[in-house]
Amino acid sequence: MILSGLEIKKRIGKEIFIEPFDEARLNPNSYNLSLHNELLIYTEKILDMRRENQTEKILIPPEGYVLMPGKLYLARTEEYTRTEGLIPMLEGRSSIGRLGICIHVTAGFGDVGFAGYWTLELFCVQPVKIYPGVQIAQIYYHNISEPYERYTKGKYQNNTGIQPSMLFKEL
Repeated sequence: MILSGLEIKKRIGKEIFIEPFDEARLNPNSYNLSLHNELLIYTEKILDMRRENQTEKILIPPEGYVLMPGKLYLARTEEYTRTEGLIPMLEGRSSIGRLGICIHVTAGFGDVGFAGYWTLELFCVQPVKIYPGVQIAQIYYHNISEPYERYTKGKYQNNTGIQPSMLFKEL
């Protein structure tokens, strides 16, 4: 079952932690998260799953930055989230999707116990200008059946910034 906005609000500070939290961003069944002012792009023409791929940091200026089609941009949310006893999920806001921006390729699924900033995998269908601080995604929550194991020591847990792929650590 997906939690309602009223239920999300009721669980803030107990099972759901969003920092900073602004009640005005609460929706009927989700909460809007915003775009941080940093992007990472891969600098290599061919990405290799078996090794750490090099990235370059780009700062999104207040006047905006144009995303180009055919390129993957890694970004992150401004908000730090932690979830206990629930499964967090992330999707793009419909207003963002209607501009042809996708906020994730396949990584909209969070694990129970995840704590950190959400890395976004931005790509677009045509050039589009983005701005830091824009409400770009929405987080929502599913109940989980018991018993369950918490995500505590994964490679992306307790991150402090944008996380490029760390698949190489598994191979």
